[in-house]
Parts: sequence; C-alpha cells; structure tokens
Amino acid sequence: MALKGDFTTLLVEEREDRVVVLLNRPEVRNAIDQQMVDELHQVCDYLEREPKILIIAGVEGVFASGADIGQLRERRRDDALRGINSTIFVRIAKLPMPVIAALDGYCLGGGAELAYAADFRIGTPGLRIGNPETGLGIMAAAGATWRLKELVGEPIAKEILLAGAVLRAEEALRINLITQIHEAPVLMEAAHNLADRIGRQDPLAVRITKSVFHAPAEAHPVIDTLAQGMLFESQAKFDRMQAFLDKKSSDKDTQSGDNPDRTRK
Repeated sequence: MALKGDFTTLLVEEREDRVVVLLNRPEVRNAIDQQMVDELHQVCDYLEREPKILIIAGVEGVFASGADIGQLRERRRDDALRGINSTIFVRIAKLPMPVIAALDGYCLGGGAELAYAADFRIGTPGLRIGNPETGLGIMAAAGATWRLKELVGEPIAKEILLAGAVLRAEEALRINLITQIHEAPVLMEAAHNLADRIGRQDPLAVRITKSVFHAPAEAHPVIDTLAQGMLFESQAKFDRMQAFLDKKSSDKDTQSGDNPDRTRK
C-alpha cells in the first residue's frame, strides 16, 4: 500500500521505511491553514495503518511561520472548541514510529507547536522558534502550554509563552529544545541520517518503546514488564540476539587466529 493523496499544501515523498513531508505554502511562509491540517490528517491515516518514520520540514528556508492569521482572525469560540490544530498535533505525536522535525527559519506559533509534537527536533543556525500568540490576543492552545514545560522546564516555557521570547538556534540547543544544529544545505541529510539510525533498530521494539515512553507515570513499571514480555516472544529478538552472538564468536575466532602464540607461556 502506498501513500496516495491529492496534496496541495504538502510535498510528500515515500520511501521504504519513511515518509518525508514538506510544508508547502511558501507565499505565506508555510503558515498552517485548514487545508494543510486536512492533508496532514491524510498522512496520519496512512502512517497509522503502515507505520513508518516521518520527517517533517518546510520549503524555501522556513518551517512554518504559525497558523494562518487570516483564518485565525475569523475563528470564533466554536472553532476553538473543535481543537483544529491541537487534534492533528496530538495525532502526529501518537504516530507509531518516531517523528523528526527538521527546522529552518521561522518556527513560530502553530509551527512551533507542530515541532514540539515531534520526537526529534534538529535545526539550522537560522532557526527562530517561539510562541508569540499572546501578542495577538490569543494563547498557544495546540500543545505548547504542556508540551513545552515538559521539554524545557517551567521558567523557560513561561519566557516563551508569557513574554513572547523567540529563541535562536544556539539557545534552543542549550536548553535541549533541539538536539542538533546543521547548516541549511545539509539539514535534510542530517534528518535522513537520524532516520537511518532509527531504521537500523527493530521496528517493533521502537514502536513499543515509544508507546511505553509516553505512558502515564502510574502505568509504570507494569507496562514496561508487559511490553518486554511481548518483545521477548518476537522472532526479531531471537534473530538479532543470535546474530549478535554469532558476530561476537566470529570476532573472537578472528582475534585468536591473528595471535597464534597468544596462549603460549
């Protein structure tokens, strides 16, 4: 099954173990509108059925400048209660396989909240990330008020959410909001390198580990034990451990062969 859709706000590329999504509204700095939300739901539909790593980035040197202000200005109470952006960001965060956000340029408002929903965030020196919503008379209501506190701690989260601080890449790296900085021309290569590392792990073990990692505190340690019990019965566990033991034995034999006098006194 392949990812199919008539995408207009996204550029989508599918590979064997990953899907790459580029936010593609350059005329408005990739602002997130209703159409983009709908298309992201289509991507999630597919990845929930066919688990793969997801890489999200933006076109033309910008991740996402925020939600579309033209649409936001016209939204009313009932629109807010629908949780248009928060619903899709929660869905992205809960995807079975890891999500990598590759951030360049502006990553503000709803764009930042989309990045916070990812499992990994890497950026460029030109990254500017933050939540200026209170300056527009609203709040960051699509995950920032709770995800950001978990990611960077309460004092810095309040600087961003209440005082409108927009962080540069070096500051975001220092507080672990992002984990890597790469020059813009190699940002996507770095994202793929990270995806390659994830891809070398056992997919089922990655999926279960992600699920257990995000389980509520009261579910531990029972959920860890149950999940490990499932993995102990998987064929991949036997195959991968046997391959490890075979390689270790082979390496030992090779070392012994290289040193024929090793056991002589």
